[in-house]
Amino acid sequence: MPRSAPARAPITSPAAATVFTTVLTEGPVSRVDVARRTGLSSAAVTKAARPFIEAGYLEELASGGRTAPGAGRPANPLAIRPDREYFVGVKITGDDLIGVVTDLRADVRVSAHHALAGHDVDHVVRALADLVGELLAGAGNLRERAYCLGVAVSGDVDRASGVVRYSPFLGWRDVPLAALLEDATGLTVTLENDVKALAVAEQWFGEGVGASSFALVTVGTGIGSALVVNGGLVRGAHGVAGEIGHVPVADGGPSCHCGGRGCVEAIASTEAILTRARQVTGEPALSMDDAVTRARGGDQPLREVFAAAGHAIGLGLAALVNLFGPERVVVSGEGVATYDLFEEQIRRTFAVQVFGSAARCRLVIRPLPFEEWARGAAAVAVQSLFVSDSD
Repeated sequence: MPRSAPARAPITSPAAATVFTTVLTEGPVSRVDVARRTGLSSAAVTKAARPFIEAGYLEELASGGRTAPGAGRPANPLAIRPDREYFVGVKITGDDLIGVVTDLRADVRVSAHHALAGHDVDHVVRALADLVGELLAGAGNLRERAYCLGVAVSGDVDRASGVVRYSPFLGWRDVPLAALLEDATGLTVTLENDVKALAVAEQWFGEGVGASSFALVTVGTGIGSALVVNGGLVRGAHGVAGEIGHVPVADGGPSCHCGGRGCVEAIASTEAILTRARQVTGEPALSMDDAVTRARGGDQPLREVFAAAGHAIGLGLAALVNLFGPERVVVSGEGVATYDLFEEQIRRTFAVQVFGSAARCRLVIRPLPFEEWARGAAAVAVQSLFVSDSD
């Protein structure tokens, strides 16, 4: 069972959560600016901030001891005390566990990798618990201020129940992973889909800061996306909103592991591209690295394989933007390393298919290593301080 955490963040109301989140993502910031940005009264901001200061989560920075003119309140800006509490984040891939320990602002203090010898649930739980122990041991005195573990895994993840309902790359169905990990680590565990976890980190600390709506799309082993609207992550009634990888874009196209045909992922995932590249070259042993090198060198059949993948991604992006209308779309994932082979076709297809003023949506290419995905898992653990799973 998770060990108790004394004097945790005193978030007892929506106003308290709003004030804390504003300082966390935009601070240092004055009370007056918090009030202006949130629509709360200055008195409400002061009331909400006081318990955080007393519990050590916020501090007032020195500003010469002056007060706001005519207000009678300190003008000292509020700032997060990042070392007040630490968070563990782990990203599970098919081959590795990538783990980090971060502070309250999700700045990484320690990181480590463990190879996975298999996908058996018991093995993964033991390996992940060992990784957490290594991370906290390597973090010195951080162990005494780390109570929460965020875990990011691909597939259909039910955050509220802590169950991995379906993860194709691990071969899991209905695995109560959060409960298993709480027993194994003694930490409070928050489980999240890996793309949604990465979107939380981008929303608070990356390209999403200041945007009321944006989308994160990942390209690589899978094609995933997460949507943020009015500052909130969109989950949908069944927790799978944003699955752009399973939008059908080619009638009668290749089969997808989801059971459908012609999905974006069935055409543009790394495995789909490699399968098609081997078919067009007649070389069953062709590696992805060789396919990329030869395409960059001008091999036209291989360039057409990547162009077809780019066309599918462009159609998926256009569908997402037409339906959702975000301010920007952040494109990331391990597939971004070969983005030069996709980009022209993605942008051409996107420009043709997107409707009207939605074409003003900016596509931001953002390469992110797997440590950033683990940081996203830690950001989800930070989020669990003041966002309930039913929100």
